[in-house]
Amino acid sequence: MEKQKFDVAVLGGGPGGYPAAIRAAQLGKKVALIEAKELGGTCLNRGCIPSKALIAGSDIVERLQQAASFGINIKGFDVDYGKLAEHKDKVVDKMLKGLEGLIAANKITVFKGFGQLTSPREIKIKGDSSDWIEADKIIIATGSEPRNISAFPFDYERIHDSTSLLAMKKLPKSMAIVGGGVIGCEFASLYATLGVDVTVLEMLPRIISTEAPEISQALTKSFIKKGIKIETGVAVQKIDKTISGIRITLADGKTFDADICLIAVGRSLNTSGIGLEKAGISVLDNGMIPVNDKMETGVEGIYAVGDIASKWWLAHVATHQGIVAADNASGKSARMAYNAIPSIIFTHPEVGSVGLSLEEAKKQGYKAKVGAYPFQALGKSQAALQTEGFAQIVIDEKTGQILGAQMIGYEAATLIAEMGLAVANELTVECLAETIHAHPTIAEAWHEAALMAEGLPIHLPPSKPSK
Repeated sequence: MEKQKFDVAVLGGGPGGYPAAIRAAQLGKKVALIEAKELGGTCLNRGCIPSKALIAGSDIVERLQQAASFGINIKGFDVDYGKLAEHKDKVVDKMLKGLEGLIAANKITVFKGFGQLTSPREIKIKGDSSDWIEADKIIIATGSEPRNISAFPFDYERIHDSTSLLAMKKLPKSMAIVGGGVIGCEFASLYATLGVDVTVLEMLPRIISTEAPEISQALTKSFIKKGIKIETGVAVQKIDKTISGIRITLADGKTFDADICLIAVGRSLNTSGIGLEKAGISVLDNGMIPVNDKMETGVEGIYAVGDIASKWWLAHVATHQGIVAADNASGKSARMAYNAIPSIIFTHPEVGSVGLSLEEAKKQGYKAKVGAYPFQALGKSQAALQTEGFAQIVIDEKTGQILGAQMIGYEAATLIAEMGLAVANELTVECLAETIHAHPTIAEAWHEAALMAEGLPIHLPPSKPSK
């Protein structure tokens, strides 16, 4: 077997790996990209994109359900889930072909197979053919997979992970979701909108526990209004198959019956079996690879990005880390900053957040306060019948610096970008209040929240900002 030599080798072609490969190629490096499955990784093929294609369909359903309120009378409609699933597959296929073309245009050599480090500079690849490559720099971007719980393992027919759920071609009548985090709540919202009877079982005291408490409370209220049943502070003891579906038994003996079950309780890191020990790379107890802000591991010339190297298990974080790693591997200097990471949840209503919550800001020693503004007071929200939700900003009372922001409501996933820019550039509440926002738009909520934080509301009665 003849060894092939490269300047940079990227192990993993997901949202962290392929941007790293592209950036290194742009900087004039000879690049190898190794991927055992499909380019684009989980996000493109089994996560972000297919789920959002389905959610786009559920968005239409939700608007159709509101049509009568606008005087638009629709005698009836039904959801052909098989065709919606076809739409999802077409979107993934189109984007995959586009990515393959992009990789080829950047003259990146792609190896289809499972890569294993055999030394700090060498990787052996087992696939359709066996290859052996050597690289001056290596970027590890192997990602993660849905966590399999031994007490109730996936059978991919009645007990699903997110991957097999997305592959369904027919809607169930009922569904239980174990886990009320981002993935569990997105699927709960999606399938409930499509008419499925959904129950969410969460071990922690509230759903989306990583978000600010007021966001969690608002989403819980919205879900219950939509008919989604939520049980928090509960532990699933076992899942049995029945003649018609599954039965979930909680630790307190309470049971829930459903056609199918989704297990959404985290992900497992893909760091075992890839030869880390042969490269001298140590891992933490949870399988994560420790890195610095340059994405460097403890071994010179080897970098790690994405889920395996960060507490932020988000595709856009992995992408930015990949670019930082590629810059450093190619001789440029770049560093990661995590103070302004946008987090979004594509539920009905959407959730967007960035920076610190009020509780987090206070824990870090800030004398912080919040300015909040309800969608109900926005002209655009009233006109579009999208009055559910609110926007809030967290500021340092001493300096006025914007420390974070949270929004729940229509288009929150898009609108959070403005506050990402504000937090990243350490803007003050005064900067936001003095920025003219177009009327009538949902984005005015940020301007109004800034005025609320200053104690100078225009479109709400005078009141002291909440603290």
